[in-house]
Amino acid sequence: MKERQSLMTEQERVPIQAYKRMKEIMTTYYGIAKMSEGTDQKIAWITSGGPVEILYAAGIIPIYPENHAAMCGATRIADELCAAAEERGFSRDLCSYARTDFGSIYTKKSPVPGGLPKPDLLVCCNNICDTVTKWYQELQRIFDVPLIYIDAPYQYGDDRPEAIDYVKAQLEAMIQSVGEIVGRPIDRDKLDETLEISERAAALWREIQGMLAHRPAPMNSFDTFIHLAPIVTLRGTELCIEYYELLRDEIRQRIEAGIASVPGETFRLGWDNLAIWYKIKELSEKFAAYKTALVVSTYPEGFCYQAPEHLRDPNDRLRTMAATYMGGYINHGLDYRERDLLRMVKQFHLDGFVMHSNRSCRAYSFGQYELAKALMEKHDIPTLMIEADMNDSRAWSDEQVKTRIEAFIETLAARRN
Repeated sequence: MKERQSLMTEQERVPIQAYKRMKEIMTTYYGIAKMSEGTDQKIAWITSGGPVEILYAAGIIPIYPENHAAMCGATRIADELCAAAEERGFSRDLCSYARTDFGSIYTKKSPVPGGLPKPDLLVCCNNICDTVTKWYQELQRIFDVPLIYIDAPYQYGDDRPEAIDYVKAQLEAMIQSVGEIVGRPIDRDKLDETLEISERAAALWREIQGMLAHRPAPMNSFDTFIHLAPIVTLRGTELCIEYYELLRDEIRQRIEAGIASVPGETFRLGWDNLAIWYKIKELSEKFAAYKTALVVSTYPEGFCYQAPEHLRDPNDRLRTMAATYMGGYINHGLDYRERDLLRMVKQFHLDGFVMHSNRSCRAYSFGQYELAKALMEKHDIPTLMIEADMNDSRAWSDEQVKTRIEAFIETLAARRN
């Protein structure tokens, strides 16, 4: 299939206005954090899957190296930073997020003016991958600050109650340790309030993503990757709720006005794995050129994961928190992932899936070929495999990806005829 010569113009595609507010929020967030460096205000670096509510309840500013690395990828300085880390002895086989952030530390280059503020504390939770364990140990050696580690056991089959108890005990220990670091016990009422705010924010993000089941989709996966930032960095704050209420109301208005993310939407796809940050605009335009909307992604959905109802205890908010942080798509086995992908196909009326076989994220990419095979052979759901890296563009091939997308769209079109 020859690629259509004229991509949709900006006049045809109506941009999401809330994005302006998100940029303001994130600029302010990083600005306040940077100005707090060297003061009595405590700063923690934390993994994206870490229990940030405890930090907010203690009055600590959380900073997310993964979010910063994604910004470096989107602004196309990640290759330079990865190379700087490799010059220091870090293997190219390591996570490109980690290499990006190590390179930023060494070179002082960052999309954040002055770079990220130095941490007083590190918090690492391995529910997203085990690479973060060694990553944060290295950060501890660099900054010589305390490291709190939360081990979230990988779940095969149903989530195990004893595993939840294990995570809850670690959260209790974290509460104790953070209180010692800030010099005062964490107020449990404040923590409960923060957890409630966090749950409300996650519910809003779930609602927004659920609205993308509408045909045509009012927003696509490339948009949700961008609008993910507040639920990652500000989860547990009123500002996070404020932003997602704004975005939700705009998505509702787009649905009522019949505004499509991809005008003339013909095919609907899901996306598995992280975004390819340095190609996010080009991929959005390429799929849109074929009237194809990517309407749901496993990664943004991971930040509104809710533990099964029978594992949530309204009288024990901390245990519910443990059940939530232990779970999620990436911390479950392939049977769970297959069921979740099928759920997305049905809920979002998908014609197929795009799977990003991510060179950096083995925890996410492991088993994708088996999942793709299961989707096609057992459920007759086509999949497109794109081999790349979330941040390191040296693993990207324009011609290979272009050819695969064109062939995949041809397959979808043939199935319609």
